[in-house]
Amino acid sequence: MQELTITRHNALIDPLLSIWSWQIPVYLFLGGLVAGIMIISGYFVLQGQYKKNVFSCFYLPHIALVLLSGGMGALFLDLEHKLYFWRLFTTFQVTAPMSWGSWLLMIVYPALWVNTLIRIPERYQGKVPIFDRWSAALNARPVLIKNIGIANMLLGTLLGMYTGVLLSSFGARPLWNSAMLWMLFLVSGLSAAAAFVHLITTDEYERELLAKADNAFLTLELFVFGGFITGLLTNSRVHKDAVHLLLDGPFAPYFWVLVIGMGVLLPLAIQLLAVNHKIKHTALAPLLVLAGGLALRFVIVFAGQFSRWS
Repeated sequence: MQELTITRHNALIDPLLSIWSWQIPVYLFLGGLVAGIMIISGYFVLQGQYKKNVFSCFYLPHIALVLLSGGMGALFLDLEHKLYFWRLFTTFQVTAPMSWGSWLLMIVYPALWVNTLIRIPERYQGKVPIFDRWSAALNARPVLIKNIGIANMLLGTLLGMYTGVLLSSFGARPLWNSAMLWMLFLVSGLSAAAAFVHLITTDEYERELLAKADNAFLTLELFVFGGFITGLLTNSRVHKDAVHLLLDGPFAPYFWVLVIGMGVLLPLAIQLLAVNHKIKHTALAPLLVLAGGLALRFVIVFAGQFSRWS
């Protein structure tokens, strides 16, 4: 039997500086962030937070639309045949993750847009009368509003899972070929979204709630990392070599320092002190979580491109 090995690159600086490498990690990060925002926004809708004059319930769906469009723009830049992207929406291939993702996004956009109509900020009321009428019709039917919240939570979960499934479906890249990758990206997206709301909200209740939620997500993320690494270490020789790219290989400094240390452990420690009122809430922790989530996608995508069957 032919021995399975990993082709390692001796010089790491080239891929880290190559311009073409940034689109997919950015797309995956923004997709995961939007997924987390949809779940959190849907939860707030179910809790009736939209009735209060708070920042996040007004603007989270709007921000998510902008971020999702930015992610789609990054993906478009990565396409080799850009003029033919529309063909993704002319067919549905059951076995193709990109096909599932394309049609999922076709549903996510209107779900986010309908969410924006639940509560229109006062400064924008009267600008587009038909939107005001639709918003009034929704508020006259509380059951519809609850269904919108549930739909956003479900679609957000599917979108967050998809960002990991998209990579794990590539069997030619052993590092990505893990059943835990979708869970890792989903939890990371939730953590990033919680940190984002914690960063921007002006409501004390939301800030405290999201800081506590982010602590739970960061703790869960550590366990998912353990499952991801263990799964690869107990797999075939090529999968073991792949995960060693992160553990003690050329990507180890970025993984341990940027992703685990500065992206999970340090903000977790800061936010634990904050929610226990040992220190004041600070923007440093959520900013580190967001940076760590982005670094995770870059490290996984770059290291995955160096792991291969040979």
